[in-house]
Amino acid sequence: MINSLSSPSRNESLLQKLLNIWETSVQSTHLFLSEKDIAALRPLVLQGLRGIDQLLLYTADSKEPLGFMGVQDHKIEMLFVSPGAMGQGIGKKLVTHAIEHLNVQSVDVNEQNPQAHGFYEHMGFYVTDRSELDEQGNPFPILHMKLR
Repeated sequence: MINSLSSPSRNESLLQKLLNIWETSVQSTHLFLSEKDIAALRPLVLQGLRGIDQLLLYTADSKEPLGFMGVQDHKIEMLFVSPGAMGQGIGKKLVTHAIEHLNVQSVDVNEQNPQAHGFYEHMGFYVTDRSELDEQGNPFPILHMKLR
């Protein structure tokens, strides 16, 4: 089930669960990041979770989040799925929902995460540009993608 969360409903307990999903997901998919890199990104991700316009959660029968997506200005800013739930179509459901209901048009992907790049291509996005550095100025190239 996909739920949209307004800012007031984002309590600290939920934010910590989402931060844990982010961290475990990144550890299993962003192999180019060190533990130091992940630790440095943690407060930025928490800030993003608090402030992003649209925060979508995917929950199962247990009502516990298995994945989440953040959308701002028709752009997917974050999409993470718990490693134990990867491959179950959760990311596809979140992206499809965002395209159909939030008019998502773009996403940025770490070039060093070919799995994510391939996933977004499969979902209908294509690379329009490339940046050598990420938003924090780190040497992690970013692919800028748009929906066909």
